[in-house]
Amino acid sequence: MGKLTRRARAKADYLTFVGSGEWPVAVSAIGVVLGVVTVLPSAFGVVLSIVALALGIVTLVRDVRLLRRRWAGYEFTAIAAPFPTAELPPPPAYPGAEYLAVPARGTALLSTAIDTALSEETFGITVAEEPYRLPPKLKATAPHVLPLRARGRLLFNGPIVGMRGEPLPVTGARPAPIVLHRARFFDAVCSNELASLRITSTATGAEYDLRREELADSAGALRTLAGSSLADLVGVSTIAFTTDGKLVAVRQSARNSVSGLLLAPSGSGSLEPRDLRTAEGGERRLLHTAVAAGMERELREESGVSADEITSTRLTGFARWMERGAKPEFFGVTTLSVDSSTLAERRPRGAERLYSAGVTMLNVDLAEIGHALSSGTALPDALPARLRDDGSLPLLLCLRAAALAQVRQSDEKTR
Repeated sequence: MGKLTRRARAKADYLTFVGSGEWPVAVSAIGVVLGVVTVLPSAFGVVLSIVALALGIVTLVRDVRLLRRRWAGYEFTAIAAPFPTAELPPPPAYPGAEYLAVPARGTALLSTAIDTALSEETFGITVAEEPYRLPPKLKATAPHVLPLRARGRLLFNGPIVGMRGEPLPVTGARPAPIVLHRARFFDAVCSNELASLRITSTATGAEYDLRREELADSAGALRTLAGSSLADLVGVSTIAFTTDGKLVAVRQSARNSVSGLLLAPSGSGSLEPRDLRTAEGGERRLLHTAVAAGMERELREESGVSADEITSTRLTGFARWMERGAKPEFFGVTTLSVDSSTLAERRPRGAERLYSAGVTMLNVDLAEIGHALSSGTALPDALPARLRDDGSLPLLLCLRAAALAQVRQSDEKTR
């Protein structure tokens, strides 16, 4: 896909998403066009056609003015301060949950009990029949937010999967299936991504803070995913290790809208509807297999790994990324059947070439990191300097989850 084609697709996605809520303007524009077409081919009914055309133009001009006035009614400013975790306690349903803030990267809500449950329990999934619908008050921000988020980058309104449930540990019963829903990327931009913006009405000066309006429940705690009204796209990230023990890290380009120019996991992105189906076209019914499929797809696209070079992928952790509207994030570890020298020259595939600048092989000792974390060392300080300085939040959390999972596994073997 050439640059011109990609730009045209991104622009078409934007106009379609924004225009879907402004159909009266589109109808007026169509009326004007039809009036012109009617006048040109024949003199019959010229007077009526000219009148219709004039009325259409008047209506269109009025609607466009009203539209521009409505779109110009808000000011958007970025929130640079750390996420106010003290004002938003974790959901009571999350056992032992705590916030982890990494300076200049972000804040995550973590729970060791949930991470353990992912490795010990099987969670089913079910897909809602109706796709996610963005609330009107959030969709109204699209004309402002989408260009602001793009900032010279290309944003495509691709299909994603959101989540309406959590992988909580249960005792004595099989967990209820977690509800997933189909959505589009722009739904997430106009809901979850508003958490890092302050929206002010130019007419009244009133401020809209999504963190307080949408993330907090009636008791003032963070809403569970089951009680959320946001798109809550499911993030999937995995770290892959070669046969000679090297970690594959992806160098993100400046075009990446999140964590640009930082090191990313070997495969990192969002769960998509195609990940919910098997290669034979059947439906995946387990959370583990669907999430692992998404991780491996992202790994193939971003790191240039082929399907037959992937040995296995296992889930190691779960978090909610607070600066991104507390969206769910899953982490995993993938073992490969290829060495680092073979993989070092690979390049990202397809559209991922816009966002990934290639791979970097790093020496990482998960056992050492795990013991450091278990002894109370803070996450950034437990990592090698390159990862501590250049690692994105998903990469840091991936390493944390994998290292602690390895410690738990070692402890179980010594019992």
